[in-house]
Amino acid sequence: MLKTRVKKKSGLKNSSRRWLERHLNDPYVRRATAEGMRSRAAYKLIEIDDRRRILAPGMKVIDLGAAPGGWCQVAAERVKSDPGHPSVVGIDYLEMDPVPGAAVLQMDFLDNAAPGRLLEVLGGPPDVVLSDMAAPTTGHRRTDHLRTMQLCETAADFAISVLKPGGHFLAKTFQGGTEAELLTRLKRNFRSIHHVKPPASRDESVELYLLAKGFKGRDEWDGGSGA
Repeated sequence: MLKTRVKKKSGLKNSSRRWLERHLNDPYVRRATAEGMRSRAAYKLIEIDDRRRILAPGMKVIDLGAAPGGWCQVAAERVKSDPGHPSVVGIDYLEMDPVPGAAVLQMDFLDNAAPGRLLEVLGGPPDVVLSDMAAPTTGHRRTDHLRTMQLCETAADFAISVLKPGGHFLAKTFQGGTEAELLTRLKRNFRSIHHVKPPASRDESVELYLLAKGFKGRDEWDGGSGA
């Protein structure tokens, strides 16, 4: 396969030029372009679901940090979402083109009104909560790790508060240690916990995915909050 090279005269810094070359030559980027997927990240969810079986026809799904829409595309296809009455709802503060079979909310998930709005649009509690959220990078690895872990914890709190019994939660985290408190809470509320790194996740990336399967329900678990 011919390799695309970015000329040094392009005015880019060497680091930016190397990133662009890697991006242009990434087989998942090429595949996404050929298959009409919104992003290479779509294949991360495809690979995780092929192995772990978290999406099935008839399920309701919430996708946190949905832009540019790759995970919404995959979820809508795999749960057989009706475009007229979507069973997939995505949310992101970034503007995003419509996704057939998914309703999209342009708002910040951290907004206090967001959880209620998501459930309202979905028309009930979800079977699956997905989160590919990551904080904007600062260049300081420890800071970036802590900020993304905070998003993961917030997504987990949301999932525990809204999931149907038996439901699943999948969220991006980073290598370097999922907080013990979060893992303890997930183990208390779900039947199994897995750390997953799909092939579509670049080898040099520190990202991992945390998969919690089989939500036990709020009446018996998580302090009996009944939320």
